[in-house]
Order: sequence, then C-alpha cells, then structure tokens
Amino acid sequence: MIKESDRYLKVVEWSEADDCYLGSAPGLIEHCCHGTDEKKVFQELCIIIDEWIELLHQQNKELPPPCKITYQPEVNLPILPLFA
Repeated sequence: MIKESDRYLKVVEWSEADDCYLGSAPGLIEHCCHGTDEKKVFQELCIIIDEWIELLHQQNKELPPPCKITYQPEVNLPILPLFA
C-alpha cells in the first residue's frame, strides 16, 4: 500500500550558497533539512515529510494537494555536439 508521503515530490538539491544539499517537498514543506551527504538528506527528508503529514492529521488540517510534474514531450531542448 502506498503511503501518503509517497504522493509528494521530494527534492534534494545542491546549494552553492550554503555549500550543502537542501531537502524540500514543494507544496508541502520548503527547505527543511540539509547536509553534505545527498542520500542522508533524502532519508531525513522522507522522515520529516511523514512527521509533517502526521502533525497535520493530528491538528485536523487538510493536506495540500501533491505537487505534480507532468512529462512534456513537445519541449525541444537543444542538443549540443559532444565534440566541438
């Protein structure tokens, strides 16, 4: 069975300004964890999302709709030659 948290996009991105990875779940929670190990930040992010959802349920608050990313095949990105 799928967990509620599986419906939310999880983003781990490198921040040049902070010199570390930042974790967030767009639409649910902004940057909420950070670290120098990408996998550990993702693991921590998953735990935080589960806890955040549980907290919203305890407070009888409605969960925001999950952020959706749709595939857009009509988008044409330039293809650069491998050897110039």
